[in-house]
Parts: sequence; structure tokens; C-alpha cells
Amino acid sequence: MMLEDIKKILVDTASVDAEKVTVDATLKEDLGIDSLDSVEMVLELENEFNIKLEDDEIAKLVTVGDVINLVSAKTM
Repeated sequence: MMLEDIKKILVDTASVDAEKVTVDATLKEDLGIDSLDSVEMVLELENEFNIKLEDDEIAKLVTVGDVINLVSAKTM
């Protein structure tokens, strides 16, 4: 499931508490993901799902749900 895959990436790259990772959780406020964590997350998402995320797409990511939706759209 996509949420579980994204959760694993967030836990591994940003040391996020897995229990805090929900579809509605905000990356910055709820999970504490800073710009360095964000870069690492994006690189891991690109590697894991064999996709390319553009800067304008990345800038629009606010919640875990946004990440799931973007990755889902890229992998279809």
C-alpha cells in the first residue's frame, strides 16, 4: 500500500515517528520535516518508485496525502 511505502521512506530518511504518519499529517508542522529531510525524501521517492519529481510539484507538497497523490499519479 502506498501509505506504508511512504511511511517507511519518511521514517528512514527523516527519522519521523511512524505513528505520526497519517494521510492528513503535514510534512513540516506535524512531522518536522525540514528542507534537508525534504531533499532526502524526494531522492528516495524517485529511487523507490523510479519516477522524476519536478521542483514545482515538490513545492506543492504539504501533507503526506499530497505525497501519496503525486507518487500515485507518477507511477500510473
